[in-house]
Amino acid sequence: AAKGHSIIFENKTQHLYKRINVSLDGKSLLGGILVGDATDYSMLHQIYLNGMAIPEDPAQLILPVGEGGGSFGDVMDLPDEAQICSCENVTKGQICGAIENGEAKDLADVVSCTKAGTGCGGCKPMVKDLTEATLKSLGIEVKDSICEHFDLNRQDLYKIIQVKGYKTFNEVLDNHGNGGHGCELCKPLIASLMASINADTANKEYAIQDSNDRFLANIQRNGTYSVVPRVPGGEITPDKLIALGEIAKKYDLYTKVTGGVRIDLFGATLSQLPLIWKDLIGHGFESGHAYGKSLRTVKTCVGSTWCRYGMDESVSFGIELENRYRGIRAPHKIKGGVSGCIRECAEARGKDFGLIAVEGGWNLYLGGNGGATPRHAELFAEQIDNETVIKYIDRYLMLYIRTAKPLQRTAAWQERLEGGLNYLKEVIIDDKLGIAEDLENEMQTLVNKFECEWTQAINDPEMMKRFNHFVNSEEEDDNIVFVPLREQKMPEKWV
Repeated sequence: AAKGHSIIFENKTQHLYKRINVSLDGKSLLGGILVGDATDYSMLHQIYLNGMAIPEDPAQLILPVGEGGGSFGDVMDLPDEAQICSCENVTKGQICGAIENGEAKDLADVVSCTKAGTGCGGCKPMVKDLTEATLKSLGIEVKDSICEHFDLNRQDLYKIIQVKGYKTFNEVLDNHGNGGHGCELCKPLIASLMASINADTANKEYAIQDSNDRFLANIQRNGTYSVVPRVPGGEITPDKLIALGEIAKKYDLYTKVTGGVRIDLFGATLSQLPLIWKDLIGHGFESGHAYGKSLRTVKTCVGSTWCRYGMDESVSFGIELENRYRGIRAPHKIKGGVSGCIRECAEARGKDFGLIAVEGGWNLYLGGNGGATPRHAELFAEQIDNETVIKYIDRYLMLYIRTAKPLQRTAAWQERLEGGLNYLKEVIIDDKLGIAEDLENEMQTLVNKFECEWTQAINDPEMMKRFNHFVNSEEEDDNIVFVPLREQKMPEKWV
């Protein structure tokens, strides 16, 4: 005999499929499947694990908000014994209790004293929700401020810096801060804001950047750095390929073709970075911004240039988009993709913005990402031409840069926008707020002011001083050890 029945929600346009199994009396959740959008997984899992009551209409558990869903389950309704963090075996009662007994005053304290969220990180959103809900239940104001040095959130600071025209961190701190010298939260955040607003590079006030932006390279596990020149759309000439090989051989670097269709060179010491980049720039390369919260790549397939299935020139358009948005600083990294047909070789629907060529133009997808919480991009507009694509992406990225929280990917930002995708369409396509022209103008200003920050660095003797391993010596770090790996090398494994 059947133990329950299934309720299914499917939206093929947005590539969503959700199914839950509920008991025959409609009072218990027995299990389910979420494909394309797993946002509700944590709460549904808790409802299942703890045998919690479900809505009279169980379909509310999986329906979109606009169709009567989303009004179920509150983290505070969970029983105290509900396991929130399975990695560290932390319960709801332990998290709330740490706040209620005065041991924790904010999220950082909760994580510190309970260890919740320090494992795989999958429980972090629920830990944050529990913390904020508990604080509010105690009558404690939950501030969205970025750190102890500012009683402001990122959006407030964006507006202040834009209106006041501040150019340095100290100007912002002196006029709007709480004293002190700043910290590792507010310094790189304000550096990013000033870059987004003023089209500065990471060389401006480099001392307040995080470690990767400070040295314009990603630090690796043995203290060496990676070198990633931009290869727009993955298209590269034989001469440039030869140059990459010669430079990698000259400095004995490990080389790898990346998932972003370019070539990484690994194993450079800090003092080698400017020497390597001087050679690369001499061969026509520029910074790939692999270290920055900015555009990484616009991945392309070969499109109609070569492929018999191609509907449009994906490489040409991908290169145009990558060259347009390169170097633009944002709350988090941004990736794009352009596929020449529905076969999707560029994986455009897994990117922050993605295009697929169809009969009559391009389909534009927004708000996708890989990472720890993968998400499909949502179909935003269909059969639009190149000019309209650029117009919509300009508006979308600038709205994201203006309003997202610190280190928030486009997917998370888009999910939390009140009104979701429909609201975005109203603002970006219909210009509901009357700001479309402003967003386009702001983006064009950033595009016009682009400058390769590695070219800046190697041409400025003062900037070059920061690329010595020791402040008071020319000596190299003698602790770096490599071991052989398939005709190349790798860092010696940690003991």
